[in-house]
Amino acid sequence: MSAAEVLREGMVLALVLSAPALLAALLVSLVVGALQAATQIHEGTVAFVPRLLTVFAALLLAGPWMGASLARFAERVLSAIR
Repeated sequence: MSAAEVLREGMVLALVLSAPALLAALLVSLVVGALQAATQIHEGTVAFVPRLLTVFAALLLAGPWMGASLARFAERVLSAIR
């Protein structure tokens, strides 16, 4: 495994591992934004708290998968060094 392959795979893994939290935040932001536009309530915490809770829940649900994926990547990289 060359350094370029490790770098590429690491970047792809970083994108894949960040996707659940980012997609959850995106969906909640769209829903909250639509509700804020409909009700004309433009309070900053109204948008922040649901997004924070959703990202936290997404990380709790995807955490085991994320940890296992990161451990497999680290194992492959470390085995390639030996």
